[in-house]
Amino acid sequence: MGEKPCCGAAAARKIKQLNIEGIPVGLSQLDEVMDEVGSKNLSTEAEIGDLLLKKIMIYNYIAPRAAPAYRSALLEEYSDRMKGMMMGINGSN
Repeated sequence: MGEKPCCGAAAARKIKQLNIEGIPVGLSQLDEVMDEVGSKNLSTEAEIGDLLLKKIMIYNYIAPRAAPAYRSALLEEYSDRMKGMMMGINGSN
């Protein structure tokens, strides 16, 4: 998952925004979690969504009643990133 940040400034650089039901929320380690889950080659949306939420909750507090909204937003972000990666791969040919 990468090295732990050395200081508060380094930790702050690892915070990325994600829209949760239209509200921008800062999440720590979002890029790292997306990369880690992507490397697992999971085949179903349910598996991907569950792992994304589980991993992001290691670094961020998510209220239990907000978890479904976070899971949905994480899946959407993951899907967008995977599409972008595939377009980059296909576009380089």
